[in-house]
Amino acid sequence: MNEAYFLKLQNGSDIRGVAVSVPGEAPINLTLGAANNIGQSYVDWVSEKLGKPASEIKIGIGRDSRISGEELCGAICDGILSTGAYVVDCGHATTPSMFMSILYPETQFDASIMITASHLPYNRNGMKFFTKDGGLDKGDITAILKNAATKDDLFPNEEQAKNFDRFNLIELYAADLREKIKAGVQAKDYEHPLCNLKIIVDAGNGEGGFFATKILEPLGADITGSQFLEPDGMFPNHVPNPEDKEAMAAVVKATVENKADLGLIFDTDVDRMSAVLADGTPINRDGLIAMMAAILAPDYPGSTIVTDSVTSDRLKDFLELELGLKHLCFKRGYKNVINKCKELNEQGIESPLAIETSGHGAMKENYYLDDGAYQAVKLLIALAKRRQEGKSIESLTEKMSFAFADVEQRIKIEEEDYKEYGRQMLEKFKTNAQKEGVALVESYEGVRISVDQEGVKGWALLRASLHDPVLVLNVEGRNQAECDTILKLVKKLIENE
Repeated sequence: MNEAYFLKLQNGSDIRGVAVSVPGEAPINLTLGAANNIGQSYVDWVSEKLGKPASEIKIGIGRDSRISGEELCGAICDGILSTGAYVVDCGHATTPSMFMSILYPETQFDASIMITASHLPYNRNGMKFFTKDGGLDKGDITAILKNAATKDDLFPNEEQAKNFDRFNLIELYAADLREKIKAGVQAKDYEHPLCNLKIIVDAGNGEGGFFATKILEPLGADITGSQFLEPDGMFPNHVPNPEDKEAMAAVVKATVENKADLGLIFDTDVDRMSAVLADGTPINRDGLIAMMAAILAPDYPGSTIVTDSVTSDRLKDFLELELGLKHLCFKRGYKNVINKCKELNEQGIESPLAIETSGHGAMKENYYLDDGAYQAVKLLIALAKRRQEGKSIESLTEKMSFAFADVEQRIKIEEEDYKEYGRQMLEKFKTNAQKEGVALVESYEGVRISVDQEGVKGWALLRASLHDPVLVLNVEGRNQAECDTILKLVKKLIENE
């Protein structure tokens, strides 16, 4: 396998590939051999970064519920062990827990790997990598893959094979989150701060089921009606994805039918989440950002919330006019948003939250880790405390307008040099908007316009996809008719010479 082969496995700051053969689908490219080579290469990278020989390095590895996870884990472990490094198999885990495994005194790994492909179909899999500084960046992944291409498949000898252990990480992680909830709520019944609350969890057969059985239930919550808690890598019920309409409809239905106080839904590896209020209102995308910002605002007055580029004008108004915060509408890509939040704090600009509409949310107080379970912890603390005060959690975002219609369209680019063609289309869109007197809004990604004319109010963003040969168009209006009007305007601005 050459360098080009390995580099095709890169997906930004992650590795993604096909791990299971399905008739009529793309062939397997994340092979066991590739996983072995990547394991070896990661040890090289960690050794260079930490200035330690392989024999002094301990790497933790966990996986989600995908059917290819166990075999890939074995192959990666073989690669790691063959270098003389120590490896600890954490079994079924979550992406955030694998980062925390580096920090917990009980584990203190030098680095960690999570085998996951998030919400992608069951035949896909991938890897995320962590050190004490957080997730690796795109350049780090490129370096690891290039080095992997120079490796042969290696297996541990009898002595090296002894450098292997197992650890039940999810128990330690769940205990940590339980203590955070107890300390946050400060209930009279300290050990059961969630008693008299009914909370639904929809894990979509990913790894989020532990949140119901190992966190909510021990803290006194009624979890009756929770669904799809058992890990099943075929995902037989719905995609474990808080952005998926079918998945959100399932958790809304369960929340309302069971008369729950709150519904929670996680993606496969639990680095993303969304919620549902008691009346069935989904708290996702802009709504989730608004809720998390409202929870944090009293502790961080006047601070800056960093989001991705497809957030609405409604959200900006709520953050700035109602909460007194600042809103930095940045770029798509959770690593982009997190790194911008870190940068602001390093410059002395208080930024407690980096969050995407996809449900990725990272807080400064939690190591800038995008952790869906930690977001759920913050929501639960707010819910329980407001219940003590005779208030509802819904009141946190009651001043944000939820009357809107939106649409996302993906415009495929057929030209071979799709990046250059996309750049030209964006420039034409911007130029024509200026000619027509349409208001341009500062944007770190693509071209954004604001529309407020002839009774129509809304916005549109045209941007290049991060990974695919497409232009992505997001449009929002106060209703479908306004949305359609803005769409026609955008089409005119794109097509006019």
